[in-house]
Amino acid sequence: MSSANAHAIVSSDSEELILVNEHDEETGSLSKLACHDGDGLLHRAFSVFLFNQKGELLVQQRAAGKRLWPGFWANSCCSHPRKGESMEIATQRRLQQELGVSAQVEYVYKFRYQAVYRDLGAEHELCWVYLGRCAGPPQPNSTEIAAVRYLSPAAIDAELANNADSLTPWFKLEWERLSTEFAAQLARYTSAL
Repeated sequence: MSSANAHAIVSSDSEELILVNEHDEETGSLSKLACHDGDGLLHRAFSVFLFNQKGELLVQQRAAGKRLWPGFWANSCCSHPRKGESMEIATQRRLQQELGVSAQVEYVYKFRYQAVYRDLGAEHELCWVYLGRCAGPPQPNSTEIAAVRYLSPAAIDAELANNADSLTPWFKLEWERLSTEFAAQLARYTSAL
């Protein structure tokens, strides 16, 4: 990501997201703003966990300007495919836009969750979860990300135990499931190379 792109606006409340049913079948599209109003409307999303060569997870602190969970810590990259966009294209687009990196990502599982943030809206997503390795140092986009850091699996577990209120709800749900149900897949990334 060039320095000119480090502050680029890469998301808009008017972008069309993909509405789905509980079976992840498309039912239409609606603006990002409308999808996150009230209790939220079920839409397709993704969550990427990128690890470095030491087996540490890249985590991001959401920018202060975010409508939902500003300033909270989340996994490496979370977003939505836009109307007509495949998950493969959407994940690569957002890795570039948010972090200035590219990475081969591996699909692990998908799940439905709903979380309300104060009276400002909600996430109601059918979320696809991916694992991958970070090919180079991140160059965070300041309109999306306030800070980044790397955490070992033990440090993530300590954050969950001691500072869970600083983490986004999806990060907590996904990490717990990755480290239990999908521990073998996760171990391929948390092991140092």
